[in-house]
Amino acid sequence: MASTATFLAKTPIRTTPFPKTLKSDPSPGSRLSFSLVAGARRPARAIRSCRIACALIEPDGGQLVDLVVPAGPAREGRRREAAALPKVRLSRVDLEWVHVLSEGWASPLRGFMRESEFLQALHFNSLRLPDGSVVNMSIPIVLAIDDTQKKAIGNQRKVALVDANNKLVAILSDIEIYKHNKEERIARTWGTTAKGLPYVKEAIQNAGNWLIGGDLEVIEPIKYNDGLDQYRLSPVELREEFLRRNADAVFAFQLRNPVHNGHALLMTDTRRRLLEMGYRNPILLLHPLGGFTKADDVPLSWRMKQHEKVLEEGVLDPETTVVAIFPSPMHYAGPTEVQWHAKSRINAGANFYIVGRDPAGMKHPKEDRDLYDADHGKKVLSMAPGLEKLNILPFKVAAYDVKKQKMDFFDPSRPQDFLFISGTKMRDLAQNRKDPPDGFMCPGGWKVLVEYYETLLETVTNGSVTHFPGVQKQGSSKQR
Repeated sequence: MASTATFLAKTPIRTTPFPKTLKSDPSPGSRLSFSLVAGARRPARAIRSCRIACALIEPDGGQLVDLVVPAGPAREGRRREAAALPKVRLSRVDLEWVHVLSEGWASPLRGFMRESEFLQALHFNSLRLPDGSVVNMSIPIVLAIDDTQKKAIGNQRKVALVDANNKLVAILSDIEIYKHNKEERIARTWGTTAKGLPYVKEAIQNAGNWLIGGDLEVIEPIKYNDGLDQYRLSPVELREEFLRRNADAVFAFQLRNPVHNGHALLMTDTRRRLLEMGYRNPILLLHPLGGFTKADDVPLSWRMKQHEKVLEEGVLDPETTVVAIFPSPMHYAGPTEVQWHAKSRINAGANFYIVGRDPAGMKHPKEDRDLYDADHGKKVLSMAPGLEKLNILPFKVAAYDVKKQKMDFFDPSRPQDFLFISGTKMRDLAQNRKDPPDGFMCPGGWKVLVEYYETLLETVTNGSVTHFPGVQKQGSSKQR
C-alpha cells in the first residue's frame, strides 16, 4: 500500500546502483561550515556564541535561522507588546508549522510565507534568494485567516499568534495579507482536487480565505509535554550531536511507520557502503515524522516505543544511530512533499538521504490505485532545484526470504522465494494478534505494535470501536 513508506514494493523495481546516484562530490575530504542566525534583535554576543564550525553539509542559505526570542528582557518585552496586538488563533497544524519555522528546518525562511514566497513554492518548488541562488521549497508554509480576522487586523503591521488556550505563541511582523486560492493550492501541491486528501481535510478545507505572511518571533521554544520532547532535537542540536559522535557523513531515513528488519537491513547496508566509499564514521539519522498524520497511521508515541525496542535489541546500533522526531505535519503529497523532507534534512546536517518506493505517497482517496507513480519520488529528487548538494540514495528492494527466514534484498533469479509484506498486511497481522514470519521484526518491536492495537480494541463501547478507522473487533469482518 502506498501509505506505507517502506521499500516493501508490491512488485520488484529497478534502482540505480548506489555510487551512481550521487549528485555532488561525496568524498569524505569535503569540509563545510555553518552558522546560526538568531531571530530578530538577538544580541550580537549571543549570535557569536552559537557559531559552530563543523564538517557537515552547509544549511540552505548558508545559515540556520533561529526565530525564538532570547529569554530575559527581550522575551518579556515581546509579551507586553503582544498584549495590544490583534490576535490570530493557531490550529494544531499551524502550531506544528510554527515549531518547524522557529528551529530553522525551513531555513532560510523566516516566517509564514508572503505572497511572492508562496507563489514561488507553489509554482517552482523553490525560492530564489537575494544573491540569485536557489533553495528548494516545495511545500507552501502558510497561515490562513478568515474574513472576520482580516477585518479585525485592519491596517496593523503586527499580529499576536495564540494557541487554542489563548496562550501567546509568537508575534508576526511586517505582515502581508493575500488571497488564499484553495483550489489552486491543492491542485498544484497534490496533483488532484479529489475529495478525501487527509491534510486538505485537516488544514485547508475549512481554513480561511486569506493567507497572512510575515516575520516570525516565537516567544519560547515549542514544547508538547507528552513525554517525547527529549526526542525533538532541533537542527542545531542534531548538528551538535553529530559532531559529538565525530560523524563525517550523515544519512537520513524518514518514516512514519514502525521499523521492521527490512528497514534495518537497508540502513545497515547503507552504512556499510559509505564505509567502503572511504567515510570513517557515517551516522544514521532515524527521523520519524512527528506532526499531523492520517487516522490509520500508528501514533507517534507508539512508534517511538517501537523504535526504542529496535535499538534495545540491537537491530540498529545505538552508537551509530541518532533517533529524533521531525516536527513537520504530513501532507501525503508524494514527489512534491518528498522534496521538503529532503531539504529539511540538509538543514539538520544530512548529506545523504535514503528514498524508497512511493515516498510520501498514499492510495488515491476515491479510486483503487496509488495516487502517485511509485518511482517518481526518487526521480524528482535526483533533479529537483536546490537539492544538488544532497546525495540521494534509492532503496534496494527487500522482502522476506522464505528460504533464509529473514528479510533480504530481492533476488530476481528466484522471485518465488520472496514474500512482500505490505504495511496494510503488517497492520492486519498486529491488530488480529497474529505473528509475522520469524525475522520480519524484532520481537520487542512487534509486541509494542500488538499492544497498540489491543489498546484500540479496549475502547469498545457497546460492541463498537470509536474513533479508530480500520480497527476490527475480533471475529468480525466489518470495519468500524
